Amino acid sequence: MEQIRSRKNQYILHLRALAKSADARREAGEYVCDGEKLLREALQFGAEVTSVLWREAAAFSLPDGIAQYAADAELVEYASPLMHSPGPVFTVRIPAMPLPDPLRRVIVLEGVQDPGNVGTLLRSAAAFGFDGVLLSKGCAAPFAPKTLRASMGAAGRLPVAPVQDLPQALQQLRARGVVCLAAALYHSRPLDEAPQGYPDGLCAVIGSEGQGLTDAAVQACDMAVRIPMTDLVESLNAGVAGSVLLWHFRGV
Repeated sequence: MEQIRSRKNQYILHLRALAKSADARREAGEYVCDGEKLLREALQFGAEVTSVLWREAAAFSLPDGIAQYAADAELVEYASPLMHSPGPVFTVRIPAMPLPDPLRRVIVLEGVQDPGNVGTLLRSAAAFGFDGVLLSKGCAAPFAPKTLRASMGAAGRLPVAPVQDLPQALQQLRARGVVCLAAALYHSRPLDEAPQGYPDGLCAVIGSEGQGLTDAAVQACDMAVRIPMTDLVESLNAGVAGSVLLWHFRGV
């Protein structure tokens, strides 16, 4: 195991680049995470862990083929995407996971910028059995460190794909018989009054934290639904609202 003692070490610089830049992650084909729990889960679920930077020494044995490094606590924290890093810091190959065809249960996010909300929705989509997630332009990157932390690694366990033209993508889904439901506060029906049978598939569409869905996205859907609430709050944040929808439609 290589001992690293310098901030200028190429591996340390590589970890920091992966944490900061989507372009670096795309070019390298991998992302960076931190924490023993996430590392154990990545190995458990078959993720391709490519390297590990341990704090002082390895805490447990790894499969063959994973590059291993060690450094002192200060250097591990410097290399980590987190403040007060628990370590270890590790890299994972970005999985090649195409969307299933036919796509029967999918969540679409429009302009959800907060990585905590995107990560929460990725985690909920995996928990409630959805096939994949589509992200419009303006959404937080699925393999950014904060998104990964919020998703607890779920970003690497289900297909996530970008969408360039959201209304067009929704129209294509509807053409295949997938029912698209827009989460919207206005001109919508209560969630418990929405139809329950979706033999050809269901798509839940969630908008940004501040603006919600655009008119074009709502108009491209079959109907708009809202979550019944008291008048003590105006709305829920995107992560909570989307998770409620996913739970509601978990069995359809």
